[in-house]
Amino acid sequence: MGKVSLGRGNPIAIQSMTNTDSTKLLETFTQVEQLVRAGCEIIRISVPNEKALKVFLEIKPNVEVPLIADIHFDAGLALKCVEKGCAGVRINPGNIGGKESIVKIIDAAKKNKVCIRIGVNSGSLEKDLLLKYSRPTAEALAESALNWDEFFKKQDFYNFKISIKSSDIATMVNANRLVSSKTDTPLHIGLTEAGTLVSGVVRSAIGVGDLLKEGIGDTIRISLSSDPVNEVIAAKELLKALKLREGLEIISCPTCSRTEVDVINIADKLEREFSWVNIPIKVAVMGCIVNGPGEAKEADIGIAGGKDCAAVFINGEIIKKVSVDDAYTEISDYIKEKIKTKNKV
Repeated sequence: MGKVSLGRGNPIAIQSMTNTDSTKLLETFTQVEQLVRAGCEIIRISVPNEKALKVFLEIKPNVEVPLIADIHFDAGLALKCVEKGCAGVRINPGNIGGKESIVKIIDAAKKNKVCIRIGVNSGSLEKDLLLKYSRPTAEALAESALNWDEFFKKQDFYNFKISIKSSDIATMVNANRLVSSKTDTPLHIGLTEAGTLVSGVVRSAIGVGDLLKEGIGDTIRISLSSDPVNEVIAAKELLKALKLREGLEIISCPTCSRTEVDVINIADKLEREFSWVNIPIKVAVMGCIVNGPGEAKEADIGIAGGKDCAAVFINGEIIKKVSVDDAYTEISDYIKEKIKTKNKV
């Protein structure tokens, strides 16, 4: 998809989806830009009608990351997206209008070098499989995905990935395990309708994290009922926690009555501003002198709050004391200088 390749040893790509009204150009483009700044590498936009398609096509030339058109029910709309050069199109074979329509989309994707995402979801499973398994079990989802995997390959088309989603952690994990054991087609993994910011991150980390630890998954989305930028930040943090990606690591204390600096605000601002950083930088934001100096010494840069000031540590040594108000600036300037130095190499 554009400059992004999945599978065969390529890095696990982070993706998200806009949640604006995709018929509104300014709102949608603004959110796309926010996602790019956060470090999103693949962005999906819902295209439910012709007006949304027009907006999609206006945004596409102005964005470096690949844009994926998300299509349901309307095979004709999917064809138009493919023919007009989207980087990829997401379809659920179970709701796009039958195999004849799918073959037309495949043929157009071949001609225009467009990737297809095969979506297999609990909510759009084929009727015969629902009848066979009584409900959307892991085995039912896996069978659907493998059937479509075989069908697409019989059309001599290989530029596709498979997404098997469920809101149930065990179902999603087991279905992806089954499919991964039988095909090397790239997999997009994620827990659909995961929940709100906190519950969704926790549930996704369990399911997606389990699969990633097993080497399963080529691109991920942490689906949240929240600002999509939070999906990107959560995905990056998950990959960093599993040592699958380098970047900014923030160590921050939970705060208590001893806290002398605004730890919560500083840590939140650093996370949002520098979530896109892809070089290893460890930052400690500590509120007081009890554990602060010890943690700060272990980081590339750290601050430990004191009475009316904050001690700044670099590589384990105190280099200065600054006012509490200047603590964020010290860390921010350090990170920017590290990025500048890295870019010169």
